[in-house]
Amino acid sequence: MKFNFNEEISRKNTNSTKWDSIDQVFGCTEVLPLWIADMDLACAPAIVEALTKRAQHPIYGYGHIPEEFFEAAINWGAKRFGTKINREWLTTVPGVVPALNLAIDAFTKVGDEVIIQPPVYYPFFSVVKNNGRNLVENPLIEQDGYYYMDLDDLEKKITSKTKLLILCSPANPVGRVWSREELNALVEVCKKHKIIIIADEIHADLVYEKGTHIPFYSISEDAANMSITFMSPSKTFNIAGLFSSLAVIPNPDLFTEFTHSILRASLENLNIFGIEAVIAAYNEGDEWLDELLIHLKGNAEYIHNYLKKHIPEVKMKVTEATYLGWLDFRDLGLTCDELNKFLVKDAKLGCNEGRVFGSNGKGFMRLNYACSRKTIEEAMVRLDQAVRKLKVCVNE
Repeated sequence: MKFNFNEEISRKNTNSTKWDSIDQVFGCTEVLPLWIADMDLACAPAIVEALTKRAQHPIYGYGHIPEEFFEAAINWGAKRFGTKINREWLTTVPGVVPALNLAIDAFTKVGDEVIIQPPVYYPFFSVVKNNGRNLVENPLIEQDGYYYMDLDDLEKKITSKTKLLILCSPANPVGRVWSREELNALVEVCKKHKIIIIADEIHADLVYEKGTHIPFYSISEDAANMSITFMSPSKTFNIAGLFSSLAVIPNPDLFTEFTHSILRASLENLNIFGIEAVIAAYNEGDEWLDELLIHLKGNAEYIHNYLKKHIPEVKMKVTEATYLGWLDFRDLGLTCDELNKFLVKDAKLGCNEGRVFGSNGKGFMRLNYACSRKTIEEAMVRLDQAVRKLKVCVNE
């Protein structure tokens, strides 16, 4: 492989949320942090070179977004997904979570209902509630660690006040890549009830089988006309701290409403380094990403196989996308508080608690495996030793 994804790079004392806030988050400085969704891996060299070149100019004033930025995104969609994105469909946003807030502002009013599908990325809950909208949960169905949409439940919960559905595609934390059939069925339900779909596709590039992810704007004419799709290189290329993303909005009326929301919030500008990073990532990042995916899937398979062989009480499917493992601890018989304490105090692992992703996340933990294999091996040894001690205590 051309790129070394097993290089150990210390992130301590770099203002890293993952590494430099361990004590505040977990109350323990000894945990191995495997929580927040960024990678402990170096960015693609093309990005580092682009940022270094820009940093060498000693003035960092307001940034202009060149057409090259949008052309890079359009070409990326064509290269990675075989889709066509028209230039007039694109606008910028500083990040997907701010963009969710903008969408809620644009297309709903206080008291309207917004649907989410837990277990799901936890800011989905807060962006609805913090904007004074009513949260409606349409939980995913789990079968042997695999998750499906429950469209029968969705139909039952839709009312005249239901205006938006926020879709996580691919799904975080469960790692599903939604099939064309599933997405088409969702479109039919939402079209029937005139519901706008907001598709968070921040993990779209992190799919292990090429061609399986279907960008929402490309599903059908109906899907394009009733949706906004957020795309971003932030997770893919480990540049989340540069806050630069895009919205794909084929419907001109929705485009106008959304851009008005951007202007009301004064969020039309992007970080000048983010602009350079996006262009470099989308224009020169293919080879790096292809090798990254091999490394990430290898880590996921290692965890799955280790658990199956050494810790059968804990289970994890090899995900279809993302670098986030969804670990099932339910067979240990611990409460949520007990499980959290067990991982932090006994296993010395810092993961995301499953319950923050929804009530059906109880008994689960989200583990970020975007790191070196050595780190994953250490994590599994720590977990193995802790589970063995727990079993001894239970049997005494």
